[in-house]
Amino acid sequence: MQIYLDYSATTPLRPEVIAAMQKAMTQQWGNASSLHQWGNRAATALERSRQQVASLINAPTAESIVFTAGGSEANNLVMQGIAQRALAQTGQPQHVIISAVEHSAIAEPARQLERQGWQITRLAVNPQGAVDPQQLQAALQRNTVLVSVIYGQSEVGTLQPIAKLGAMTQAHGALFHTDAVQVAGRLPINVQQLPIDFLSLSSHKIYGPQGAGALYIRPDATLPLPIITGGGQERGLRSGTQAIPNIVGFGVAAELAAIEMPTETLRLIHLRDRFFSLLSDTPALVPTGDPRHRLPHHVSFCLPHTDITGKTLVRQMNLAGIGISAGSACHSGQLSPSPVLQAMGYSDRTAKSGIRLTLGRHTTAADVDWSALVLKQVLSRTIATASPLLTV
Repeated sequence: MQIYLDYSATTPLRPEVIAAMQKAMTQQWGNASSLHQWGNRAATALERSRQQVASLINAPTAESIVFTAGGSEANNLVMQGIAQRALAQTGQPQHVIISAVEHSAIAEPARQLERQGWQITRLAVNPQGAVDPQQLQAALQRNTVLVSVIYGQSEVGTLQPIAKLGAMTQAHGALFHTDAVQVAGRLPINVQQLPIDFLSLSSHKIYGPQGAGALYIRPDATLPLPIITGGGQERGLRSGTQAIPNIVGFGVAAELAAIEMPTETLRLIHLRDRFFSLLSDTPALVPTGDPRHRLPHHVSFCLPHTDITGKTLVRQMNLAGIGISAGSACHSGQLSPSPVLQAMGYSDRTAKSGIRLTLGRHTTAADVDWSALVLKQVLSRTIATASPLLTV
């Protein structure tokens, strides 16, 4: 039996998406900037996709969607583009606030800005991985130009109080961005009601193709300077001939996600809670993240009382035909602790033991039951055979 439980990493293409992409590759392959009929067909497909993605988050206009090559590029466009805009206006580096549990596509640009003289504040989180809005209030400064806080944390599943954080930021006069890659298509997002200026999206998290993403920009928000220049596509914010098949697939995936979300979200919550319940009698597994304010498809644990790493369990589960993921990273043979778990107060050793099991539209109750049973067996066997040294 093969069971995929890594939907937060990527999702399989839906058949409807594949069909739409095949049509785009055979009938809408023109350059959308060209004025002839081939270009017009591509441009029509492009703008339909823009409307589909805009509808997923209830954007006020389709033009508020800027297509990118993925969520990471959307994040970088905000971080680098707003910083460059502020630098051009003031002549000197300013202040940016992020959380301590951001995806690396925010955390790394922040480190780059820091090396360039920018002041970066990283908001601490509680043991469940949530930001305290009062800490943001205290961190805001006169020269704060941007606050970026992830909406749903991909490693531990915690949902942040985005409405409160955004309201505080905007009242202060700064811009607010959220990485909603894990939330979009799984929970309703209404950008006309949320106090946000920018929101990042990714196609391959919602059963669309890899290589497509988007940045929502509030119509009256300060625009970032482009980080890719050239042909002036996407309102001049992201030059380069648009990848029409990928964007078309993204649009179809967004439309289907919006239609199915009311029932699919409830189904995933039920399966998620079932998974936690089935594993609640396993002392070695300690749940991570917020148990209530949580992504609907997300199950995560650490193993603070053993020397077993998350990577060990990933490999053992893979041998059993089940795909899960670990939060720690392996660089040059050395296992690094998860920065997210470290920020939540876990020791370096425990921060190497995190695992994540994320559910999707193909996950069944039988999959959950079998995976829980196998994980218990793998864990019991691994604990029994583990050496006193950390297992990598």
